[in-house]
Amino acid sequence: MLSIDVFTSGYKPIAAPAQGWDPSAQATWPATTSTLISGEREAVLVDALITAAEADRLVDWIQAKGKELTAVYVTHGHADHFLGLSVVLAAFPSAIAVALPEVVPYAQEQLSQGYLAYWESLFPGQLPAGKPVAPEALHGEVIWLEGEQIRPVAVGQSDTHPSSVVHVPSAGAVVGGDVGYNGIHMWLAGTDAEARQQWLAALDIVEALRPNLLVVGHQAPEAPVDDVAEILAFSRRYLVDFDIALAAAADAAQLIATMTATYGKLGNPYTLFASATAQFASPQ
Repeated sequence: MLSIDVFTSGYKPIAAPAQGWDPSAQATWPATTSTLISGEREAVLVDALITAAEADRLVDWIQAKGKELTAVYVTHGHADHFLGLSVVLAAFPSAIAVALPEVVPYAQEQLSQGYLAYWESLFPGQLPAGKPVAPEALHGEVIWLEGEQIRPVAVGQSDTHPSSVVHVPSAGAVVGGDVGYNGIHMWLAGTDAEARQQWLAALDIVEALRPNLLVVGHQAPEAPVDDVAEILAFSRRYLVDFDIALAAAADAAQLIATMTATYGKLGNPYTLFASATAQFASPQ
């Protein structure tokens, strides 16, 4: 049977928050996970973080497990889940980086000059040096690890489209990318009402896999991964409540106040700020 270990980056200060953020408060990027799926000798990593420092810590963590890394699977095309690939692959040169074919163009787009300038503005001087790496298209439907299947599952929408999760049947686990969130505000800045309805359908796909463990791409440090029903229920509630609050809000401040009244204990309030202000941004 394969085993599951989770590395959580913690919250990262960002240097250039969206306009309107209170400058007296430190804006942070949400805590992000990488997940190691291990057999006796080999392992597959899911997602690879973004800054050089956290990718270095991730490499040290993998090496301490004593496993040969054979592949890194990227769940979706947001660079905060894969810019660390160059660091990881330098440490494990026999490993390959893959994603679903439909995800690859979006990952490649994140390596354009404009997107890299955006990420550099958030994390100045912190991105990995050298040429960034995008995942290649996965051939086939399964990643094999010591005779066991790791099954990428396309789910369509999460906080971006297209997105996927990873089903590990022998471990009773799903590594959920950004489809579910756990103890932390959900990143809705790139979604509209229709996308959020599609996101609810993606959560149904995850639930149908009947996992006993659900690791999500953004979760509070030390958040439990075995209360699958609550992770799914929370993610659904948040999406629905956000739409209800948005319909009643005159501006972003009112939307933030309504959501904070219910979800004020969640990690990373900057995520809520970015999500709310995006809903009232003028069309370009």
